[in-house]
Amino acid sequence: MDTGHGTTITKTESRGRPHDADFTEYVAARQGQMLRFAYLLTGQRAEAEDLLQTAFAKLYLAWGKVDVESSRDAYVRTILVRENASTWRRLWRRKELSVGELTDGSAVDAGFVSSPHESFVDRSLMWQCVCALPPKQRAAVVLRYYEDLSEKATAEILGVSVGTVKSSCSAALRALRTSITASEGGPR
Repeated sequence: MDTGHGTTITKTESRGRPHDADFTEYVAARQGQMLRFAYLLTGQRAEAEDLLQTAFAKLYLAWGKVDVESSRDAYVRTILVRENASTWRRLWRRKELSVGELTDGSAVDAGFVSSPHESFVDRSLMWQCVCALPPKQRAAVVLRYYEDLSEKATAEILGVSVGTVKSSCSAALRALRTSITASEGGPR
């Protein structure tokens, strides 16, 4: 489209904004996976939805700068991790559950959180142990083992070194083993 001022605006970059159909198509295709990722970071469905909404809003604003679809996925994951980190860094904000939001593990059992490793006897116990991890360790574990990203890609998203990712994952896995063993009444 010619603007009459000597510049041409493409249909996908009208004034720096994505063409609504392109953005809507991307969101529709990726919303489920990104919501699961956000849920794994937050442990709360409502917080995950809010976090994802913020990430998609930021993606919308940067749509013209992030051209390749795989880059968009990495961009959204990075926003999710960083927004989640800024949320738990705020000391004044406390996470409180109303009685209506207490989980009984049904989100895990309903398949909202699924794992290729179904060998765990009690998935809700595993999920409780993952939720008990410090946010940085949980983010590292989710990116490495749920999203199946490399150490390098995980480090880029978290904004840390590869060594930090390795040590965070190691500490998280050690804590998970200890928690699960203690919850199940001793070593298997």
